Amino acid sequence: MNPTSSLPPFVPCDHAPEWPRLQALFAAQGPGFDLRRAFAEDAGRFAHFSQEAPHLFADLSKNLWNREAEALLLALAQSCRLAERRDAMFAGAPINTTEGRAVLHTLLRRPKGLALPGDLPQVAQELAQVHATLDAMLAYAEAQRADAAITDVVNIGIGGSDLGPQMAVLALEAQRIAGKRFHFVSNVDGHELHTTLQTLRPERTLFLIASKTFTTIETMTNAHSALAWFAAQGGRDVARHFAALTTNVEAARALGITTTFGFWDWVGGRYSLWSAIGLSLAIAIGAEGFRALLAGAHAMDEHFRSAPWAANLPVRLGLLDLWYRNFHGFTSRCVAPYHAALRRLPAYLQQLEMESNGKRVGLDGKPLALGTAPVLWGEPGTNGQHAFFQMLHQGSDVVPLEFIAVRTPTHPLPGHHEKLLANALAQAQALMQGKMVGDGHRDFPGNRPSTFIVLDALTPTALGALLALQEHRVFVSGSLWGINSFDQWGVELGKVLARELEPRLASGDATGLDASTAGLLQRLRRREGV
Repeated sequence: MNPTSSLPPFVPCDHAPEWPRLQALFAAQGPGFDLRRAFAEDAGRFAHFSQEAPHLFADLSKNLWNREAEALLLALAQSCRLAERRDAMFAGAPINTTEGRAVLHTLLRRPKGLALPGDLPQVAQELAQVHATLDAMLAYAEAQRADAAITDVVNIGIGGSDLGPQMAVLALEAQRIAGKRFHFVSNVDGHELHTTLQTLRPERTLFLIASKTFTTIETMTNAHSALAWFAAQGGRDVARHFAALTTNVEAARALGITTTFGFWDWVGGRYSLWSAIGLSLAIAIGAEGFRALLAGAHAMDEHFRSAPWAANLPVRLGLLDLWYRNFHGFTSRCVAPYHAALRRLPAYLQQLEMESNGKRVGLDGKPLALGTAPVLWGEPGTNGQHAFFQMLHQGSDVVPLEFIAVRTPTHPLPGHHEKLLANALAQAQALMQGKMVGDGHRDFPGNRPSTFIVLDALTPTALGALLALQEHRVFVSGSLWGINSFDQWGVELGKVLARELEPRLASGDATGLDASTAGLLQRLRRREGV
């Protein structure tokens, strides 16, 4: 896109007038802040720090802040001109400054023909193309759903081209079509692809090759191996059994793949589930389900775009993240979805948070004085309770925890869901209240923060809203830190070095390598007779 308006000015949060006031407030209240006392002193705390948002409810009241801190943080967002940066993103301005690109994943879920205030001239044309591609992709998905001969769908991608569709297909398993299995291959480690191929028959398998450029080493290595397996197993008609999710149509055709669905350079990998990258999900849940996912995300987009800051959930969460990282000094955040179908959500959010905001320089290319992305990690409850919750309750580090619970189950087994929800509630309560026995070993200090998000049901609409909420939350904190949340140069150097090292594993040439790399290369080389 060629923008007709300039980007909003960059105001880093630590240059805003509210910053020293926040520092003084934290010095006065932060170290001694006690959640139990905060609830006792403020009868309306739960009502103030909880809210409805599209298709979900969030309780932020068990976090280490009060109304005064939140008010200052909201003022900070105004001083940092967050609204202008948000509006620039929705309008199609090239806010991804290091790559000169717009950031328009929200356009992928915008209804056909919907114009927003401030849209740059080319947005309407881009939106029409989005819907043309979406209609074609969903028609193809419906055809594959109706084809009983196809029993297995294999998505070959990596990063966002794998984590997004894999997470969503698992999350929406209750809506998944019967009679088809879904497989996801991402790792260049051949063990993963080999194990998957052993369960397949070529005449009953559809392969989806997901790579924007069709040059991603891991994806293309797996794609070539899948094509070789298909031919060796007597497979016929590559065009029928392979489709490509790519903009490089020529490269796909060179492999005999004639069905392609493209997307745009303003779609980052970790934001690509909403595009043709979601084809495996569309086959799994159908066109109606996929459109419901988009509608849920769009509802959250509109909430972020139009709700006042004090009732804007992505803004409140993003500000809380900044408060924890830069004032409390917390370096990680744990996500605990209390629903087995959301088991890949922590990994998906890990990429979203850490690839977006895991940066040490600002928009001006200069080192930041502040810490940025926390380490994000997690595991579904109740499994995590029997693993790392020991540290969350009694460890020396305080780790904010995010619970995600679903009110309505999709299984018929009696008693299970009540036990699951009781555990989620109990863990949040125990983290806050603690319990002092007096012998040290069984003492729980409490005052450990948590956020609690509730979905009425795990539907495509609710999942779409939840994911969009997390996207916008990351945008908020990244904007306040003054970083570009939409590039990922950090993934490139290792790839370049790997291309240089690969032939050395065969030749044994260690010339110019550091001593450690040279020694490890010799140790890892495969030799004849060994």
